[in-house]
Amino acid sequence: MINILDLTLEELETWIKERRQSTFRAKQVFDWLYKGVSSFQDMKNINNELRMLLQNNFYIGLPDIVEALHSDLDDTRKLLLKYKDGNVIEAVIMKYKYGNTICISSQVGCRMGCKFCASTLNGMVRNLTAGEMIGEIIAASKLINERISNVVIMGSGEPMDNYDNIIKFIELSNFEKGLNIGQRHITVSTCGLVPKIYELADNKYQITLAISLHAPNDDVRKMTMPIANKYSIVDIMDACKYYINMTGRRITFEYALINGVNDSKSDALELSSLIKGMLCHVNLIPMNEVKESSLKKSNAENIQSFKSILEREGIQTTIRRELGSDINAACGQLRKSYIENQSSK
Repeated sequence: MINILDLTLEELETWIKERRQSTFRAKQVFDWLYKGVSSFQDMKNINNELRMLLQNNFYIGLPDIVEALHSDLDDTRKLLLKYKDGNVIEAVIMKYKYGNTICISSQVGCRMGCKFCASTLNGMVRNLTAGEMIGEIIAASKLINERISNVVIMGSGEPMDNYDNIIKFIELSNFEKGLNIGQRHITVSTCGLVPKIYELADNKYQITLAISLHAPNDDVRKMTMPIANKYSIVDIMDACKYYINMTGRRITFEYALINGVNDSKSDALELSSLIKGMLCHVNLIPMNEVKESSLKKSNAENIQSFKSILEREGIQTTIRRELGSDINAACGQLRKSYIENQSSK
């Protein structure tokens, strides 16, 4: 059976028309889906014949909320979500003055192998479909009973490793009769799958592209990110410049500061030299420590020093707020604990 959330309105209209039902019903069904109904029987203005047709051919792929942790520090919520096949992923809801932001997963697990990330510890199980990613947002919005207006695809998984589903997700979430989330309110993160950056650039979307850089050169990058053995920083920079030229959009460079690995003053100066003059912004991340790794986050003094050096070189730089620190809001931690608990039963 097919997850009906994977369908565009046009695809749903075609399906309904082929079954000799009125196409205006598609809009009604679509409305119900994005209101978060979990059963076709809840679609009260849909005739019984069509409800049965839908029920016999589709399922509504909203994930179940297995666990919802609520931070006492900053109102962040960490969700553990389970899909129909039993796989679990994570999403994080963050409250800001400008609205609610959700960080969603794009894969069950991850195969990129970054040493500072818990998401990759159990490898990659499968891709999430566009509809399953939409389901993360609908389920989260239902939980807090508020609209979610900003999406960051930076949870478990490498979005560019699931490229086709990411593209359809952007189209679905941007669709005015669906979630109606503006493209400029969608951020897609990648550790640097260079060919896909070029493909994304050619679409000329107005989304934000975030590059998980985390190092000023290839030697340092290879210490923590296996992808660096395939694509060099020069390759990534060339792709980023192409992306900027094609879209006119500023790129965000994500940089997790790791004690003694990439947080020295010389690292900051080398990074400055690498990206100076680009239409970009650097988001410094106090690394979330993973118990399976010996890597430690930089101290506050080094983080501030790193930021000051970048700003002195004219590079716009922010330090990411450490949200949800009391609920293990870093990628992969809650899922890994759940898997360990299930396997021990």
